[in-house]
Amino acid sequence: MRLNSLLSPLPGWGRAALALGATALLTGCDLNFWRMDGHQSTLVVDGPVARSQLGVFYVTCWVTFSIFLVVGGVLAYATWKFRARTASEEQAVPAEQGHGNPLIELGLIGASVLALVIIAIPTLRAIWYTADVPVADKANAYEVNATGLQWWFRFEYPAEQIPGSGPLLTSNELVIPAGRPVRINLRAADVIHSFWIPKLAGKVDMIPNRGNSLWLQADAPGYFWGQCAEYCGDSHAVMRFRVIALGPREFNDWVNRQLAPARTVAPADAGASPAPAAVVRTTWQRNEKGWTEQFERDPLAAWRAHQRPEQAESPALIAQGRALFQSKTCFTCHVVRGQMAGGSSAYPDLTHLGSRTTLAAGLLENNTEQLARWIAHPDQVKPGNKMYALGYLPNNIRLTAGDVAALTAYLQSLK
Repeated sequence: MRLNSLLSPLPGWGRAALALGATALLTGCDLNFWRMDGHQSTLVVDGPVARSQLGVFYVTCWVTFSIFLVVGGVLAYATWKFRARTASEEQAVPAEQGHGNPLIELGLIGASVLALVIIAIPTLRAIWYTADVPVADKANAYEVNATGLQWWFRFEYPAEQIPGSGPLLTSNELVIPAGRPVRINLRAADVIHSFWIPKLAGKVDMIPNRGNSLWLQADAPGYFWGQCAEYCGDSHAVMRFRVIALGPREFNDWVNRQLAPARTVAPADAGASPAPAAVVRTTWQRNEKGWTEQFERDPLAAWRAHQRPEQAESPALIAQGRALFQSKTCFTCHVVRGQMAGGSSAYPDLTHLGSRTTLAAGLLENNTEQLARWIAHPDQVKPGNKMYALGYLPNNIRLTAGDVAALTAYLQSLK
């Protein structure tokens, strides 16, 4: 009763706001939500391009907020001053209406033009700045070609040539040098996609038969989330990618590792015991989370850990998986340089798959459990994906739990 007596003087909207606040506190609302600094936040940026775009956003917000205050203040003043104070005033016929005050009308037009100019100046400056790498930095810019496909991203490094194979290709994880401008040429192989790394740069469309580009720069080494931002089919919502920015020495080391052929694990001795029977999880819930809390806390550390070979790997199981990769005709789509001929750039290059932190275009963490999940049920993880529709179904590929374990071990060995 005491609480009701305290709340009763409040208007309806006041009680609703108080109830909402109390609910947030009582349910343990995560304070990080209010900081708005999540993986794909556009308000906590780490590069000059995103910072320029954020500046335009803030200017627009302040101008519109000022307009709101002025208009809302005038409306509140007029409502209060000219309200009906008595019953007779409520029933009175309104006086003859005029046609406004010319000075006020001209003033409003002038204020509107001024507001647009205030927004236009930083907007035009940002458009010119983000259109291409600044002239002073062009000589130092690093170039990458990015291609959007249903539903993953291919990255090509023209400056890093593999003898006899062409430029270095990677999939779904774009590694760049930190502190250096990177120009990304955007292409689409099928339908329109949109390339977006919220903390580094805004959205730019990838359009078939039309070249497009953007540039970005990471202030410091870091791990960033990217996303396709244009509806492009069944699995558009799970068409993601990652950007890993590294210091100069670490970036050069990564390039040298990627240029090398696939890592080959030495076969087991002739007298060694056969591959152990692995226990592989075979069922997952629909839309079950595909990453661990540890990975989410420090993904850059997880990426660095993935660059090292597994300590407990089984050469016998890896050899079994490699044989299955051939017998199941996986090599007809996927490239594994230095081990198997075939493959196509229309499908992700698996030469160094084990060194990546994510699978299925950034949807799953690249660990034993999630890699087995992707191999066993690609259609459930990413509806409509071509690995299942053009690989598993027409070739009648069926995998036992042992097959999945062996393939998982082989692919994880590809560092």
